[in-house]
Formats: sequence, structure tokens, C-alpha cells
Amino acid sequence: MPLVPSYIQRLANYKPGKSIAEAQRELGIQDFIKLASNENPLGPSPKGMEAIQDSLTNLHRYPDVTGYELRNKLAERFNVKMENVVLGGGSEGIMSTIMRTFLLSDDELISAANSFIGFRVLANASGRHVHWVPMNNYRYDLKAMADKITDYTKIIYIANPDNPMGTTITRQEFDEFYTHVPERVLIILDEAYYEFAQDSPDYPDSMSYRYDNVITLRTFSKAYGLAGARIGYGFAHDSLIQNLMKVKVPFEPSLTAQAAGKAALDDTEFLTETLKINQAGMNYLRKGFDALNIVHVPSAANFITTVWDSEERASNLTQSLLEKGVIVRKLTGFGWPNCIRISIGLESENQKCIESLKEIL
Repeated sequence: MPLVPSYIQRLANYKPGKSIAEAQRELGIQDFIKLASNENPLGPSPKGMEAIQDSLTNLHRYPDVTGYELRNKLAERFNVKMENVVLGGGSEGIMSTIMRTFLLSDDELISAANSFIGFRVLANASGRHVHWVPMNNYRYDLKAMADKITDYTKIIYIANPDNPMGTTITRQEFDEFYTHVPERVLIILDEAYYEFAQDSPDYPDSMSYRYDNVITLRTFSKAYGLAGARIGYGFAHDSLIQNLMKVKVPFEPSLTAQAAGKAALDDTEFLTETLKINQAGMNYLRKGFDALNIVHVPSAANFITTVWDSEERASNLTQSLLEKGVIVRKLTGFGWPNCIRISIGLESENQKCIESLKEIL
């Protein structure tokens, strides 16, 4: 018997979007803008940063293992009980806890092929069989996913909006899909981009679905600009949360992350400005892409994915933009080798992106 299971040996290392420091080392250029990782272009929540600074004097102390203050505040904000809230090191941290808590040896999972790579890594690392269902027009095909449900199905994962496409499922689609899901099957609704999508027509805010087998995941990484703090949260039925709390890594999230999340929830001015900047940038990039005849997928998140006629074209364009100081994300690792995801930036960053594309094309 090998020391490392074969399904682990087959995994590939996760490759994130190129950092500014990495690009500077590679090209010797100092002036870069990063539109690759869906980060908040305004930076971190000011109230979150202040809370981190204030918490530093207690770094010699372990964080509250229950996350009481942040969980209580989230419960009040979303009108649930604290017993319905769980915290984790980003959404992926909670996903990992879910798998360790609920999966039995013969259980199976279902999700869309080429959706969020973080879930794909965790699902494949579990060693369980996963039904990867092809997308339909860059959207989750819920009917096809429902057709894959068997007696062995335990977890169904849906990112809404999807990453990396930014597309959403509708309330009507989810309602129909749910009628086919047995109560013994957990549905993970990953709403990492919820704040950007909440006003989209017929968006099924999962907080209005308080089903016993639905787990909602959200994060402070995107709209609140706390990606580096690694702080995510989830909502579910009391019994699910009770068992997740038994399995989750103790003292996660960190002391500073919990403090930042709690403070960021009160940073309504920052959140409002974030959404305003994002909508303006979305409109600008869409208009620019249309003028350049660039095919792009309609997005309800804080990024737009462009579609090119070949993998070679997408690779060459990604490199050409890099040489002009614009870092974007080619989506080969997600399974979309002919696509490039471009995050919404500040006005000046969006302008540089479009001007660079004009020069290249």
C-alpha cells in the first residue's frame, strides 16, 4: 500500500493568479495593475484594518474558539440564531470541514465541470467519486445535475454566481431543482459574490431558503476586501452547524480575522462605494469589450470572463497584456483554456486594460 493515495498523487498544485511581485521579478517592470484575482480594488475595509491594528496587542492570546462575537453579529445581521452560523478560513475552509464531517467512504458528489477550482481540489482530494456535469452556455445545468443524483449522492455544490464565469442560476431554476434533491443530500450554495449579485433579477438569495439540507457559504474576501485575512462564514440548520463545530480546525479563523470581519460588517460606507465602483467598472469594460468585438460572458460578480477563438490566442493575449503591465487570469486551470477572466478595477485600471487591448488587437 503506497504512503500517498493515488488520488492525491494525481492532483495538480493549485496555481493562483500571478501576483504583482511575481510579475515584477519575471519582467523587470515595476508598474503593474492586477486584474486577475477578483480582489477589491479599493483595498481592505478601513474599519476592518483598524480592528486588526487594535487586536495586535492580543496576538499572544488564542482567538475565541467559538467565534462568539462574530457569529453573534452575523446572526443578528441575517436574522438567524448564532447556532445557525459557522466560521472558517475562507469559504474553502468551511468546504473542507463539510467534507470531513459528512462524507462516508462510498458517498458521491455532484457539481458543474469547470466551476470554482477550490471546490474541485477539495472534492478530488476527498477520494470520493465526483460527477462533473458540463455547463450549458457557461451556466450550471441544474437539470443535468439532478439527473446524476443516485442513492450514493451526499453533496451537491453550486457556486452562485459562478466563478470563473460570473453567471447565476435563477430562483425558478433552483426551486425546480430542489424538488429532485432528497433530504439526505446536502446542497452547498457558495455565494462568495453575493453582495454584487443580490440585485440581479430573480437571484435566489439562499437566506430565503431555510431548508434543513442547504448550507450557504459567504466570505469577507471580495466585497469587504479582506482576502488576505482568510475569513468566511456559513449558515445552516442547527444540527449541521453543531456537527461542523466538532470537526472544524480549533481557533480558526485567527484572532485578527475575527476582529476584522466583525468590524467590516459595520463598514456600510465602504461596501456601498465598493458596489458603486464595481457597477461603473462593469459597465465600462462591457462597453469597451463590445467596441473591440471581444466576446464576453454576462457576469453578476466583480469580474468579466472573455472568450477567444483558441487557447493559443488567449495565451498570447495574456502574455501581451502582462508585458504592458496588466495582470489578468487565463483560465486553463479551471478547464477554460480559451478564456481570460478580468477583474473589475479602479477607473484608471479599467482604462489601462482597455487601452492595452486596443494596442494589442
